[in-house]
Formats: sequence, C-alpha cells, structure tokens
Amino acid sequence: MAAVLLTGHGGLEKLEYRTDVPVPHPKKGEVLLQVAAAGINNTDVNTRIGWYSKAVASETGAGGATGFDVVDDVDATWSGTALEFPRIQGADVCGRIVAVGEGVPGERIGERVLVRNMLRTPVDYRPFECWTFGSECDGGFAQFAVAPSRETHAVHSDLSDEELAALPCAYSTAENMLHRAAVGAERVLVTGASGGVGLAAVQLAKRRGATVTAVCSAAKAAEVLAQGADRTLDRGADLIAALGGSVDVVVDLVGGPQFAQLLDLLRPGGRYAIAGAIGGPVAQIDLRTLYLKDLSLIGCTFQEDEVFENLVKYVERGEVRPVVSGTYPLEEIARAQEDFLAKKHLGKLVLVPPAPHVTAPEPSPARKERKA
Repeated sequence: MAAVLLTGHGGLEKLEYRTDVPVPHPKKGEVLLQVAAAGINNTDVNTRIGWYSKAVASETGAGGATGFDVVDDVDATWSGTALEFPRIQGADVCGRIVAVGEGVPGERIGERVLVRNMLRTPVDYRPFECWTFGSECDGGFAQFAVAPSRETHAVHSDLSDEELAALPCAYSTAENMLHRAAVGAERVLVTGASGGVGLAAVQLAKRRGATVTAVCSAAKAAEVLAQGADRTLDRGADLIAALGGSVDVVVDLVGGPQFAQLLDLLRPGGRYAIAGAIGGPVAQIDLRTLYLKDLSLIGCTFQEDEVFENLVKYVERGEVRPVVSGTYPLEEIARAQEDFLAKKHLGKLVLVPPAPHVTAPEPSPARKERKA
C-alpha cells in the first residue's frame, strides 16, 4: 500500500512516501480501515521535529521545516516514551471498515467511521493509558490503517470525508478544553482562533452559549467572525486595553510570551485552559496573579470518553461543520506541511490517499460462516 513513513526526528526530509508498505492485518478486537482522508495537525509536526523534547525551548515554527539540532529522543514525544521508527503518523482519520479481527462483528464492515485520536485501548501491548493514534501506534497517513474497534465511531452525516477527517484531533482537543473548563454562557477568549483547533473552539464555545472573543490575524478576522466569533482582536493588539480583566475563560493554543498577559485578562476566579504552545513552550508567570485572583490553570491532554462521544453527536445533529481550506494527495505531504506551517489558511488542511490497488484481507472462514 501507499503510506508516508516518518523515518526519524528532523525536517521534512524525514517524511518518506512509499508504495510498497505491507497492508496491516487487524488483530483480535481490531478493524482495518480504508483511509478516505487524513487531517494535518500541529502534533504531526511537533512529533516529527521532536519539539516535545525539553531540550527545545523555541516555538514550533523555528524548526517546523528543518527540525532542531538538539533533540532528546527519550522525551521527544508528548507521551514521554521514545518514538519507534519508522512510524506512520496521522491522528485525524475518516475511513471505511473493510475487514475485522477476531471478536468484532462482521456487520461493521462498510461503516464510515472516525477514529478517536486519544486511544484508551492498549496498543502494541502497552499498559492501559491514553495514547495518540499515529504516534504511539501507526495512524492514517496511508491507504489502510488498523485501529481498535472500540475506538472507531460510526458517523452518519452529510459531511464529506475530507470534512470528517478535519474533526477528530482538532475538535476533540477544543471540546476537551471547554469540557474541562466547564464553559457555559460566559465570556471566552480563544487564541490562535483561525487554526484548526482554534476555529473548532470558536464554534464549540458558541454552541455552549458563550460570548467569544477570537484572537487572530486581521486578514482572517472576517472569516473567523463568519464562523461564530462575536469579536476579533488582532494578534498584536493590546488585549488588556481591549478587555481589561473581564474574561471568564481563556482557551489558549499558542502559549509563549503572551501567557502572563492572558492571566491578567481573567476575572477573579477565572479559568485558563491550554492545549498547545506553538508560540513557545517556556513562559514566565507572576505567582501573585495566580493566587490573588484565585485562578484555575488547566492543562488539557487526557480526554474523558464522553468528549469524543459527544462530538460525534454534535456532528450527526449538524451542530458543527469544520472548515477545510485545502486538500492534497498523500504523496504531497511535505508541501502540505509547508503550507500548514505558513499559517495562511483558515481551519484545516487534509491529505487524501490514492485509491488502493490492493485487496483488503478477507475475513476468516469462521467469520464468513457467521455472516452467512
């Protein structure tokens, strides 16, 4: 099958498009998906360049195309476990089940599904923890992918495969931040609001009845407003002058030097949720701001089961619709990531694998008899 292999930490040259990769076989409790589309995320880039390593202190963009000179492989992934190479990345997957492993009902074959990107099921015999599809196990940058059956959610929607592929990582990250911060009909500030997660946070916060102020470039302000934001502020604006200390919740996807100012924006008792730091992982904080204002700081990675389950329901009820600004053939992943790093797009960029020229594995004879 065709697939993109990540051969090590580094620049775009570490992404190797191959057409001779063996099709994986579903084991007990697993399904085989024919991948229809796979979205691109910051985590794909961060993992490739080893940005999660504590040896790296700069923003993602500094090494997005070329990688970093000093990376500690042991802590170069978000899980803190050294990545095994080669690895097929791709956390955002929409596909159709074409084969099932032992213990999975054959009736699932043919379902259009999304894979929950934050896996609960043990993969590769690892302990029961939370792992990322396409990081601790192979993901969706390929024609076929294997996933635990319980992590694949059938979706009944008129959204295209490309639109559905824009959902799992970005929208579950955003929904998790809002869930963890218990956002309701209150004042919310979203940073990085024109990106995949940021735009998802705008839509999902509005769904909860929030009044949303979105921080984005002036060039994208009109489009972000069209997606539901009540107000936009330019990335270079004086946020304190504009908002004072009137914000209930900050949903931060950027991090970096603006961190301290974002805490100043919060009202006493406000909540700050963060799930990204593309603007830089190291920040300074005045602890007096934190305790004198009784603020809550919430780091958001682990997701409770209901987060993804609720997201699928929102999609099926037509309550959210992702914005896909561009699609690329899988073999053009390097160009797609270059465009992703340029941050000139709104929402998501998505990869589309070629139509397969191989036949998916047939169900076992026992499975065929049960279907008959």
